[in-house]
Amino acid sequence: MDGFYIELAKLFPQLNTSLLAGIYVFARIIGFFRFAPVFNRKEIPGMVKIALALMFTIILTCLIQPPVAVAKNAQDSMLLSIILNFAVGAIIGYLAQLILIAIDAGADMINMQMGLSSAMVLDPTTSSQVSILTKLFSLLGLLIFIELGGVYWLIKALMRSFEIFPLFATTLPLAKIVNFDYLIKMTSNVLYMGLQIASPVLLATLGQDIILGVISKTAPQVNVFQLSFLFKPVFGAAILVWIMPMLLNIISDYFLGYANIF
Repeated sequence: MDGFYIELAKLFPQLNTSLLAGIYVFARIIGFFRFAPVFNRKEIPGMVKIALALMFTIILTCLIQPPVAVAKNAQDSMLLSIILNFAVGAIIGYLAQLILIAIDAGADMINMQMGLSSAMVLDPTTSSQVSILTKLFSLLGLLIFIELGGVYWLIKALMRSFEIFPLFATTLPLAKIVNFDYLIKMTSNVLYMGLQIASPVLLATLGQDIILGVISKTAPQVNVFQLSFLFKPVFGAAILVWIMPMLLNIISDYFLGYANIF
């Protein structure tokens, strides 16, 4: 059987090259799907992801058209190339996921300030317990990301990665793949954007605590802080409903600011 494959590769060198390139493309797409937003959702069945990855593999392999001479030299380091291609796809997906993590950070701050930390649900994507507001803002940010064309940004980034890191490369040029200035900006914006989203609720609940503190000092016999456990969720929810249109614009501008990174 091995001899048959060897003879077949000699007769059809372009077919052999395309199959080898398809394996590398498939490895990169699998790494990309593992971390990229939208594609990494566990609500999507695994068979659907594999079918989509195979479809992308066929399309991208036909677009790349790898040269036969390069493929012959790359057969000796096949395992290394598969691992590196998977790592490149995972890096691209993780960088995109950092954009949406900032929305979750803001939701966590709001959830803690409103006193809803005990209201937790299971997030199937991360297989961890998350708050209700975090889940809500996560889905809201994901919908805005899709509506703005974020999926097309991700596919464009994946296609561009083949220009930066060729399929048959055996070294990982991390400086070319990852712009460290952008990486620092994106990671620092997780806290900045989270505070920007949560600041209206944080300031409103802080004002409520100050008012209750003044009332407690003027009337010590009234334990007004017991009422804060009731006021904070209701007051915070009212503030969220009021500022929701502004939050949608802030999140949209934040996503559009990263549209050209990829």
